[in-house]
Amino acid sequence: MALAASAWLALIVLAPLLPVPLAATAYLAGAQICHQLPERSFHLGGAQLPVCARCAGIYAGMSLYLVFRVLRSGVPGSTVPGSRVALMAGAIPTIVTVVAEWLGLWAPSNLARAMAGVPLGAAVAFVVADAVAKLHYVPCAPQRPIAPRPPPTPI
Repeated sequence: MALAASAWLALIVLAPLLPVPLAATAYLAGAQICHQLPERSFHLGGAQLPVCARCAGIYAGMSLYLVFRVLRSGVPGSTVPGSRVALMAGAIPTIVTVVAEWLGLWAPSNLARAMAGVPLGAAVAFVVADAVAKLHYVPCAPQRPIAPRPPPTPI
């Protein structure tokens, strides 16, 4: 998962520099998931990235968290928050920037949008990675012992 997230982030960041067929794939995928407003997007080499700054921050947060999780996999950890707590905490910076912008209190820069998206991306990656890790390894409910069947009675 960490490799896929990092590859996606690299594709987004490097899209303006890639050969046209590969770049076109990134821009097409970006168009399906993002508004791609030029004034809200980072530019590289004079070309707009395939997603806006906030989406780029979310994908960076996902990639950073998943790489961190892989690197830390052998180290015993402390208790981690539940999925809801992680998502709520991770969403706070994004919510603050969006609400402040809607209310006309603040016009965040693209860097501020991206930085606010990083915790949300990390929280989403935490929830998904945690769910995937538990998918096949932890049974949903303890199994009841099954009593052996008595042999059939002769007729």
